[in-house]
Parts: sequence; C-alpha cells; structure tokens
Amino acid sequence: MPLALLALAVGAFGIGTTEFVMMGLLPDVADDLHISIPSAGHLVSAYALGVVIGAPLLAALTARMSRRTVLIALMALFVAGNALSAFAPGNASLLAARFLSGLPHGAFFGVGAVVATAMVPPERKARSVSLMFLGLTVANIAGVPAATLMGQHLGWRATFLAVSAIGLAAIASLALLIPRDHAPAPTAGLRGELAALRSLPVWLALGTTVAGFGALFAAYSYVTPMLTDTAGYAETSVTLLLALFGVGATAGNLLGGRLADHSLRATLFGGLASLVLVLFLFPLLMRAEWSAALAVALLGMAAFVTGSPLQLMVMEKASAAPSLASSANQAAFNLANAGGAWLGGLALSAGFGTTSPAPAGALLAVLGLGVAGVAYGVDRRRAVASAGRVVAAHVPETVKTTSAK
Repeated sequence: MPLALLALAVGAFGIGTTEFVMMGLLPDVADDLHISIPSAGHLVSAYALGVVIGAPLLAALTARMSRRTVLIALMALFVAGNALSAFAPGNASLLAARFLSGLPHGAFFGVGAVVATAMVPPERKARSVSLMFLGLTVANIAGVPAATLMGQHLGWRATFLAVSAIGLAAIASLALLIPRDHAPAPTAGLRGELAALRSLPVWLALGTTVAGFGALFAAYSYVTPMLTDTAGYAETSVTLLLALFGVGATAGNLLGGRLADHSLRATLFGGLASLVLVLFLFPLLMRAEWSAALAVALLGMAAFVTGSPLQLMVMEKASAAPSLASSANQAAFNLANAGGAWLGGLALSAGFGTTSPAPAGALLAVLGLGVAGVAYGVDRRRAVASAGRVVAAHVPETVKTTSAK
C-alpha cells in the first residue's frame, strides 16, 4: 500500500479525535463557560451540523480543483476551527468554532477516499479506504482518551490546541506524500457532479448507510447506562470499555476492507446481518461484566465491517461524481448518528428498559438490509436490461431484416 495513505490516516486521526472528544469534555467546558451540561451538549450538535452541511457543499464547490490541493485546504480549515475553539471567549463563539471545525470533516473523507482508491489497483480499492478510516477508529482507542485526559489536567483549551497541532502534521504529510499525478482536477465540474447524484442506486446506497449506522448509534449513544446500570460496571471503567469499542471498530474496519475487495456486496450483507444479531443479543450479553465487554467490542466490529464497502459502493454508483457522492456518504453517517440516537431515546422514553435501544437499533439494521436488498435488485434489473441492449445492438442487419419479413 502507498505510504501516502498514512497522510490521509493522520488527517482522519485528528478529525476523529476532535469529533468525539467533546463528549468527555462537556463537564469541564460547562464549568469554565458557566453554562449547563445540556447547553454544552449543543457543541456536539454544532459539529455534526457542520459535517452535514459542509460535506456536500465543499465537495461541490471544489469540484474542479486538484484533489491534493482540496485535501490540504480542508485540513487548513480544520486547524483554523480547532484553534478558534481553543481561544473562544464564550459559548456562542465556541459554537461557531465547532461548526467551522465540522465543515471539512465529510469532504476530507469523501475526497480522501477518491484519492486513496486512485493510488491502488482495482482489487485493493476497499482496503485503501479502510486504511484511511484506520485513523478514525484508532482515534477512539488512543486519541480520544488521551485528549480527554489532557483536557481534564491542562484544561479543555489545551486539547483543541493539541488537535490543531495534529492538523498541522497532517498538512505537512499531505504536502509531502500525496503525489500530484494521483490528484488531477476533475473534468465533470459542479453541474456534472450534481447530475450524477440523481441516480436511484446512489440514493439507495446512501439510505443503506443511514439505516446501518443509525442502528449502531441507537445502541452506542446509550451504552454507558447499559454498562453501569445493567452490567454493573463502575463509571470509572467506562472509558476503558469504550476503548474496547474502538478496538472492535478497528478490527472490523480492516476486515471489511480486505473482504470487500473479494466481494463488496457479500461483505455488506454479512456485516449488516452480523449487526442485527449483535444488537438483538445485546440485552442478554449485558447481564454479566465479561459478556458486556465482549458485546461492546463486537458492536464496533460488526458496524465497521460495513464502513469501507458502503463508501466504495456510493463512489461506484456515482462514478461521474465520486468526490461529491463520497462526501455525501459522510453526511449520511452523521444523519445516522442523530437519527439513531433519537430512535434509541424513544425506546428509553417508552419505558422499555435500559437495554431497549439495542433491539430498536436491530430493527433499523434490518431496514438497512432491506434497502441493500432493493439496491441489489435494482442493479440486477439494470444489468439484465443493459445486456439486452448490447445483444440487440450486435444483431446483424440481415438477421433483423429477415425477422421483420
């Protein structure tokens, strides 16, 4: 694999760290800015909103630029957003800075996936995407815990300065390692990129992302009370258990990339089916400490097996607009985050129990399997129709004339 993938992974590591670290810093930020915890929680939503808006918008606006230049510019915007977060004087300015930090997130992963697949042979495309996502999953193992610890001891502002430094390292890596000839300026332009998104298979692939990862976040958003109230863990153990989720996600990400290069569709169906099984078994596994720890790791693995296949599928379905479609898929991930958390909250509010968000997520994963099945059927019908047109086009004129007579 090209060393240039390391530069993309460094950027992904910084993005993953700043996305998730705010959850652990909410009490410190709330105390320092004299706001409530729920008000501080809006800082998480501001970042997610930036991702959803920035992913398709920035990818579309930079459609004619060199992708290497786009990646460096996006990471510069990321550095600026985190630096402004570190020096924000109040809650309003910090909200704006967090929104700014989220803007380049989706476009970076979207354009980065296109660059990654351009640097490898076709049989290694999914693996190259998984290696870029490796930075994101490793951030959950090392980056987020380390950044949270730094914020608790040195102040939350120091955390965002450190993340800015990671962004600067990513810029240097991108400038040094991304070859110019692997990032040509696309020729389709903005109109061509937008036109490519009108395809039904593209929207079915995006729908699979929303349903599949919505299933993950329906359970993961409420995994802390499951671990403490049902499994019996102390609150001090939760950070270590969440690192287990990162380990599972990293393993699943690498496994999914390798398997998808052999059979993308089978990997996607297998990953979603595994996610359904894990989520349905979650309430049972939460009854003991050892099985609860296993459940958290299996949840990360089952969910992230589908990450690379979904990213690659969206890019293939919108081959004329891979950057925009790939970035839109990142926006779909964040919609899944919000929608899954909302669905899990409904199950809790209905009084179905602490572990009820997991079965609710399983139903969402079943929906994802259904959408993936519809997408497969559409592809099959289009393939048959296309084959029929090709056969008809190659029938000799004499045969056509004879048939007409």
